[in-house]
Amino acid sequence: MKKVITVVAVIALAAVVASPAVAYRGMGGGFDRGPGGYAMMDPARGLDLTAEQTAKINALREAHLKESKPLRDQIYAKSGDLRLLWLAKTPDQDKILALQKEVRGLRDQLTDKATSYRLEARKVLTPEQLAKVQSYGVGRRMARSGGGMTRMGGGYGMRGGHAPGWGMR
Repeated sequence: MKKVITVVAVIALAAVVASPAVAYRGMGGGFDRGPGGYAMMDPARGLDLTAEQTAKINALREAHLKESKPLRDQIYAKSGDLRLLWLAKTPDQDKILALQKEVRGLRDQLTDKATSYRLEARKVLTPEQLAKVQSYGVGRRMARSGGGMTRMGGGYGMRGGHAPGWGMR
């Protein structure tokens, strides 16, 4: 019986430790490719992007990823700190709440950067391509999920995979 309790405790501890790491998978998987949000502009989705459009969107995406990397790194580090606070024998509520607030602020900044990036990427598309993007249900999906990048995952960025974005894979 003691052995069973030990095994269950180890599994529970592993789940607690691993869950924030899984939650923080970041941006990248893309629209309808599991968690993420940066592959919305996949030419295989029928947008028929020109080589010039693909290059422009790739350049925008790379610039966005480079610009947002410090924020993503801070979120990752602070998520680790938060995980450690939760694993304490007696978690400090004030420290946890303060750190959660700080992480939310960083995520908000990341969401703003992602919105700017998506708006710039839209400028590269023709009206027909924009109509196709809209037919994918991006606006509805974002509204339904609360929008933004606060729940993204699959590469660089946030948790979950609710907010589609723009980019080339």
